Formats: sequence, structure tokens, C-alpha cells
Amino acid sequence: MTDYNALKQFATARQLEVLAAIEKHGSGLEAAKALGINPSNVSRNLQRLRDAAAMKGVSPEHDMVHAVPDAYVVKGVSTYYDKDGKPAGQWVKSTLDDAKRRAAMQAAVAAMAEELPRVLPTAAPAQTQETLLNLFTLTDTHIGALSWRKETGADWDLHIAEATLVGCFEHMVNAAPPARVALVNQLGDFMHYDSMTPVTPLHGHVLDADGRFSKMVATAIRVLRRVVDLALLKHEQVVLLIAEGNHDMASSVWLRQMFKALYENEPRVQVIDSELPYYAYQHGETMLAFHHGHLKKNDQLPLLFAAQFPKLWGNTTKRYAHTGHRHHVEEKEHSGMTVHQHPTLAARDAYAARGGWIADRQVAALTYHSKFGEVARNTVTPEMLDAVVV
Repeated sequence: MTDYNALKQFATARQLEVLAAIEKHGSGLEAAKALGINPSNVSRNLQRLRDAAAMKGVSPEHDMVHAVPDAYVVKGVSTYYDKDGKPAGQWVKSTLDDAKRRAAMQAAVAAMAEELPRVLPTAAPAQTQETLLNLFTLTDTHIGALSWRKETGADWDLHIAEATLVGCFEHMVNAAPPARVALVNQLGDFMHYDSMTPVTPLHGHVLDADGRFSKMVATAIRVLRRVVDLALLKHEQVVLLIAEGNHDMASSVWLRQMFKALYENEPRVQVIDSELPYYAYQHGETMLAFHHGHLKKNDQLPLLFAAQFPKLWGNTTKRYAHTGHRHHVEEKEHSGMTVHQHPTLAARDAYAARGGWIADRQVAALTYHSKFGEVARNTVTPEMLDAVVV
């Protein structure tokens, strides 16, 4: 029997509410009736609480009673017993293991999403073009990065990133035709780093960072909320992709789950929900595929997407893959699919500047017809935010 009193320190507000109802009404079934929820919802909350506590080293029914510090998870627990079978001592090993931390984060995000206020539905625009889809791509924006003009050629920080990304997105939306569908393609490396420490997730390279992690998170959420709202003003349907990048592998998980919950009650918003870093969307006879670019090279993508999405591939005649990661433009046909590598709006960092890597900063709104594929393109640069374009 689980002693939930010992686990309350790890509980969310919703889980505390469930526990209080169980204590008051005597069972999970009666608690569910009192709260007006499904009994399976009660069970899920209790299981998430047990899992979260166990990840921190606390599971009283297994004689685990020593919690590990924040940002750590339990790697192993060894309990030794006296001759009467009572615990006489215990070794608790903790680690920053990424796989376990990712699992814990997914559980925490799922719990948080249940409590997140939902966005209310809004009225669709009066008229849109049924056969068109506008693709708005933001990739490698590196919100949270710090760049110094004298060293890199341009400044970049949280304030500049927010103003630039929202401003350029608004330009793209205004210039694009009134398509029925907008696909907001956040193609990875939206955030510059993925933890309380400004280092790359896989290799631990130290990064130039602006501000604290919580400030970066708040900015990223504001930007993404703003671009979705801008897209809703002009399009009947908005499809949101939050792709995994190599700088924000874990953050892409909680961002995706958060926005899926946030727009749960807005039928005009669809969040592409995939745990694999390969994504696809069908627009009539046009296939749109997406991958950040950190795991596969561009010429490998057509065969991968054909194998990963065989029915979608077979039902389409125009096929396009979109990648980022390398921060510069490249567009080439490979085996029945055009692969478009997108540049970034972000200023290069000191590492790129010292390495001599130079690329134009820009974004493009690509318009696709359901039968004919790409039919229009509008390009926006950061300089356009300060200029009067005639």
C-alpha cells in the first residue's frame, strides 16, 4: 500500500487535489465521482506521482526513503537488512542521466498540461483560398544566445530575438496570399540550450548565453504564442510543428506538449504530435516533410521519408523536405523530392564568427498548391524591419 503522505512533497497541485479527495471520500472511485473526472484520470495522477517520487529516490513500499537533490535522478538503490528483515542501511546512487531525466520531464509536462488554461476558439477569416497552404519556417533561432556586434557583425540577445522573430513573421504573414492553411514550421534549435547550464545537450560545449534559463523559456513561449496568433488572423486552419533540434532536444518535448494542451479547445489549431524527429504533412497531392537536419544529411531524406511515410509518399506527386541546422540556404532535388535547407534569422555566435562561417539571415514564406506544389515565395530579412519597403 502506497503511503501518499510521504510523496506529497513531489505532487503537483492537481495531484494534491486528487489525494485530498481520496482522503475525504475513502477511495479512488469515490474521489473521481466527487471531482467529476474519470477514475482512470485518478489512477494516472497517482501513477505519475509514484513515478516522480521514485525518480527522486522515494518509494516507501520499497524501503526507498532518501530523496536526491533537484536536477538529479536515482541511478540505483541498495538496501541491506538486519537478521529480522528490517532495513539496516541504504546506499543511494544518483545521476544526471539524460534518458531518465527526459522521461521525468515528459511525465512532468503531461501533469502540467492538465492544469494549463486553454485558449478559447476564435472566429476564422471571412475568405481564404481552399487549395493553398502557406509554410512559415523559423529554424535555428537560438533564443537565449548572446552575440556581440564587434565580434560577430550583429547583436543578438533575448530582446532582439523576440523583436526580430515576431517582426519578420508578421512580414511573412502580411506578404503571403490568404491560404486556407498555415503551417507554422518551428524546425528546431528554437532555444539555444536545454538546461540550467548553457551547454549543448549532447557534447557539453559551453555556449554564449543571455540571461537565465527561465527568461529564455518565457521568451520562447511568448514568441511561439504570438506567431500562432498572427497565423490565425489570416488562415482558417493553423498547423503547428515544434521539431526537435540538437540544441533543444528536451525543450522541444515540453513545448510541443504545452502548445498541444494550450490550443486543445481551439479547433483551428493542430499540433503535429510525434516523438520521432521526422515529420510529414499532406496537402492534397503535395507532401511536406520536415527534419531539423542534425541526424540525416539532405540527400538521405527522400529515401527515409518514403520508407517512414509510404502511404503519404504514394498518394502525392509533389514532394518537399525542409531542414535547417546548417544556417544557410541550399535547395536541391534528390530522388523525387526537393530538399529545401532554410537559413536562420539569428546573428552568428562567436564560435561561428571565429570559424569564418558567413550566411545571409532571412526567412521565406513558401506557398503550396494542393495539386501543383510550390507556387509562390516571399523572402523577409531583418533589415526590412527598419526600412520602408516600396
